This record gives sequence, structure tokens and C-alpha cells, in this order.
Amino acid sequence: MTSHDQNFKNLIVDYPRQALAFFAGAEAGRLDDSVQIQLLREEQQKERLGERFRELDVPLLVEWPDGRREAILFVLEEETNPSRFSIHRLIHYCTDLSELYQTERVVPVVIFLRSSSAIPEQLHLGSDQHTYLSFRYLSCELSQLPVEHYWNSDNLVARLNLPNMSWSADQKLEVYARAIRGLMELEPDRERQLKYVDFIDIYSVLDDNEMKAYEKQYPQETKTMAGLRERLLAEGEQRGVQQGLEQGLEQGLEKGLEQGLEKGKATGERAVLLLQLSHRFGPLDEATRHKLESASTEELELWANNVLDAQSLEDVFTRH
Repeated sequence: MTSHDQNFKNLIVDYPRQALAFFAGAEAGRLDDSVQIQLLREEQQKERLGERFRELDVPLLVEWPDGRREAILFVLEEETNPSRFSIHRLIHYCTDLSELYQTERVVPVVIFLRSSSAIPEQLHLGSDQHTYLSFRYLSCELSQLPVEHYWNSDNLVARLNLPNMSWSADQKLEVYARAIRGLMELEPDRERQLKYVDFIDIYSVLDDNEMKAYEKQYPQETKTMAGLRERLLAEGEQRGVQQGLEQGLEQGLEKGLEQGLEKGKATGERAVLLLQLSHRFGPLDEATRHKLESASTEELELWANNVLDAQSLEDVFTRH
């Protein structure tokens, strides 16, 4: 099972400014470069609000250091299944946060992975005479956004979400290619590149034939990704050598270096295997990721060979 809540929480926490600009553009347009954005402390919220609201928990505090404007609290919720969305629960969460942080400047934002005509847009409580509570929120229905509007966006969050937008079947490979290209152009950190290639793969879901067609039609992007895998493998080995040298001061240089080389090789092979498995079989669950993290170099090499002929994820780990 894919944790979409966690995927989007990671995205928002890693790229808060871009996330607000994309998901909450109606409000974020007034945020200049001077603002500071921070994820609010989870421990305090857990203590005061309890576990039942944790799935809504991506509150970002936007502050102006010069004090010319009062801070704004953005509350972002990802909703995979629109039928499970509760506007009452969202109201409750927003008012609790308002009380907890002593502010009335709260902007609720809901990110819908899928659309539905039944999604409630606002809620009014009252009588025939008066309305006593009126509530609405910013809505971002990803599947309703025309993908062509974001082809060349310089907002990384928008480019990563191209697969979640509205596109036709004949655009699938181009959607994938432009998302990958955006990631490579807009994110210089190689570890984050690898992390969000996985995000793109999860929401693109290319099968083997589509991946082969992609590699043929987009050789430059394919070459870039192959280079990324090679660099990650080399860097993993290099980090292992460094760690081995450090361990060698205490355990004996030769033994430490040997251990470092082994650890570095495993780190690189693990990163490449993770990417291969995601490409072949889609999103990986936590149990599979844990299996990879705890595997020996010999196991990783065996599984990497199995990927070539395996028909299922189970085959990768059971074939010898």
C-alpha cells in the first residue's frame, strides 16, 4: 500500500515555499522572498490534539522577520479518496490549531489526488435568521489541472505532480519525461533526485513496454538517469571507504578499509536496486524497503540479478 499522505507530507516539508505557491496560489502570491516558513512542532500538537487528527498534520507557519505582517498558519491536508474527506473534521482541526497557537490567521488547504462532484466546498451553520459559522477552504484538485499549463513550470512541486494532472493516454510518456526533466533541472541534490524519481514513478506507473518506449523516445533523460545511478553507486562506495578509514584508526586500517569498501558497495547497490524495483513493480511497501536496508551485499547482488527475469516482486526475493 502506498502512503499518499506521507508522500505529500515529505514533498511539502522538503519544498514548503514551492508547495504553498502551487497548492495555495490564491494566498501564496502575497508571500515574498523574505518570509520564513517552518513546520510546526509535532510533539506539542500530538499532546494537545491527540492521534485522531494526525493524518491532517502538515501545518506550516509563515512569518515575516521584520514584523510588517502578522504570521499566517497554513494547514495542508492531502486527500486520496474524496469520499473520505470531512469538512467538519477539517474545521475542528483548524479551530484547535487556532486556539493552540493563539492566532486567527489560518488558511486551510486541501489537496485532492482525485476529483468528485460530491466534495463539499463550504459549510454554513445557522438558522433561517442568521449564519453563525461560515467555513471554506482552498481546494487543489490535481486531476483537474491541465498538464500543458505546467509543462515548463519552474516550480518543482508542480513538475513532480505532472503525472497527477489531467492528460490523455498519448501524453503519458511526455508527462513522465517532463517530470523527470524538471526534477533534474530544478533539484541539484542527487539524493533528493533519487528520492523524487521514486515519487514520479509511483504516480506515473509505467509498465515494462512503456518504460522501453520511454527509453527509446527520450534517450537524453534515460542517459541522465543512468548517470545518476552510477554516481550514487560511486558515491556510496566512496562514503564507505571514508568510513572504513575512520574505523581503521580504531580497529586496524586494513580491516576498517575492507569493511568500508563492503559497506560502500552495498549502499550504492541498494540505491540502484530500489530504483529498479520501483520501475518494475511500482511503489514499494515498508516491509520491502526494510528488507533492502537490512540486506547483505550478497543478497543485494542476487536480487539485482533476479530483477532481470522476475515476473513479480516475490520472484525477486525467492529465486536463486
